[in-house]
Amino acid sequence: MSEERTVVIAMDGSEFADFAFESMVMADVTVLTDMWKDEEKRIKELLEQLGQKLKDHGIGGKVKSVGGNPGEVICSVAKEENASVIVTGTRGMGKIRRTLLGSVSDYIIHHAHVPVLVAKHKDDHVKH
Repeated sequence: MSEERTVVIAMDGSEFADFAFESMVMADVTVLTDMWKDEEKRIKELLEQLGQKLKDHGIGGKVKSVGGNPGEVICSVAKEENASVIVTGTRGMGKIRRTLLGSVSDYIIHHAHVPVLVAKHKDDHVKH
């Protein structure tokens, strides 16, 4: 028996939203099921890699996968796990894009209950 899933289709009346809807309607259900299975497999492999990375560096800890808004989830998990600090990276979006879209690291900095260390990749300094 297959698991029942709820699909949210975001519609705003644009031709792009209509295209997405038509693509979903024409899509074979098995295609969507295969996509979910592939994503679940990718997440499982990523969690295993991250767990191995902790072991390789001699760091004790656990790896979690939690769905939701990334900034909110990170702050929530940090609180649940009684974290002392949050370490995160930054994708280095430009000021305009970050202002329009927001950024996970900005959210964490403003909402975390503990200190936050934002690591910026060395190559990102060259871009801006």
